[in-house]
Amino acid sequence: MVYFDAASAAPLHPVARQALLASLDEGWADPARLYREGRRARMLLDAAREAAAEAVGCRPDELVFTPSGTRAVHAGMAGALAGRRRVGGHLIVSAVEHSSVLHAAEAHEAAGGSLTHIPVDRAGAVDPAAYAAALGEDTALACLQSANHEVGTEQPVARVAEACRAAGVPLLVDAAQSLGWGPVEGDWSLLTGSAHKWGGPSGVGLLVVRKGVRFAPQGPGDERESGRAPGFENLPAVVAAAASLRAVRAEAAAEAGRLRELTERIRARVPLLVPDAEVVGDPEHRLPGVVTFSCLYVDGETLLHELDRAGFSVSSGSSCTSSTLTPSHVLKAMGVLSEGNVRVSLPPGTSTEDVERFLEVLPGTVAAVRERLGAPTGTGPGREEGGREEGAREERPREEGVSEERAPEARAGLVVDAIGRRCPIPVIELAKVIGDVPVGGTVRVLADDEAARLDIPAWCEMRGQEYAGEEPAETGTAYLVRRIR
Repeated sequence: MVYFDAASAAPLHPVARQALLASLDEGWADPARLYREGRRARMLLDAAREAAAEAVGCRPDELVFTPSGTRAVHAGMAGALAGRRRVGGHLIVSAVEHSSVLHAAEAHEAAGGSLTHIPVDRAGAVDPAAYAAALGEDTALACLQSANHEVGTEQPVARVAEACRAAGVPLLVDAAQSLGWGPVEGDWSLLTGSAHKWGGPSGVGLLVVRKGVRFAPQGPGDERESGRAPGFENLPAVVAAAASLRAVRAEAAAEAGRLRELTERIRARVPLLVPDAEVVGDPEHRLPGVVTFSCLYVDGETLLHELDRAGFSVSSGSSCTSSTLTPSHVLKAMGVLSEGNVRVSLPPGTSTEDVERFLEVLPGTVAAVRERLGAPTGTGPGREEGGREEGAREERPREEGVSEERAPEARAGLVVDAIGRRCPIPVIELAKVIGDVPVGGTVRVLADDEAARLDIPAWCEMRGQEYAGEEPAETGTAYLVRRIR
């Protein structure tokens, strides 16, 4: 089995395993105690903190270990917001932050705070000017990830941090995805990370709060970890996390170059091997090992299962792979295709042979899934092979702004009833009938699947047709598509 989901959890680094086993024998005592075993445990904890601080680029007394990356995010945001309560309750986050940040932001808003979401471009990056414009006198905190967890796009943290510093607002950086590759540039104020993202054990996060940042830990007080992460430290896991961070940093430069070449190979060849596939994310400013693409007319859950059967573990942001049946908030914010979405995140040590075998398996797997769904096989912008889908009916659409001089047949249209049918069926049915209307005619797709709001406009952009907007329907929503060629 080939594991291509390192962005979710990287395999345990050999150094982490060695450090974990060794510290189970040496670091089991309470590091707060003064007897020999406690002093030995304290030495291990202090050494781990110094190693992690050196990798992050901060002072050891600015860094605490937490039970997870999520806990680090929640503690960091809550403490920073509480510490600046007198300034105001305005919080700024990007639209593509990790769910841990967005959930904390939602809780802040529900408690009476105000919230601004900064949009991203089609590559998934924020505009630093948008952050600068959102900063106000009542802004207590701004948050920005260093790199996106789903598409790998790196964010302009240094420029956003500069704007925040000029406004006197602290910036919290979620560095979970990038910390293993190098320190985060810029004059940030708070930073969080998660050990299982860089090859350390799960259950260890880190929180950095720079000196001078107003910070008020929330919850009952505790004497451990400066009161910012209460509870007995999981010392063996902490030692293993710090040791593995130092180890992956030593290998990062060489490994980053190798993985970039492999992901570039995937980015370049997937559109050539798989018809109607869209590679998403920034082509240059991205993490070394992450590449994400989406395939038209494909059920994401089925595709992942078939790739798993073929021996490849990958991830997806498609709505049909989630319990909520809504597309990834990252893909939605970017305005890109969500159906048939595949995220390939290569762990260190990935071989060229594994990538080549993946590229050999992928085209046939996608084709088989499309055939099973009855997807069209044509690739031209006009009529797709397969003809009109059963259930399509002719109509005269109620369009505003249509010239009376236009021939009546040009105003002819179809309705595709996809109510109750999930992704990618609404798009498949649209593709099958678009050639049945003349140029200038419309197709109204009736759908109640939230993914249709994202995937139908994305289909229009990929297929050279015009998305004419949406309108309420008796059930669900009517999405209007005008054939322009």
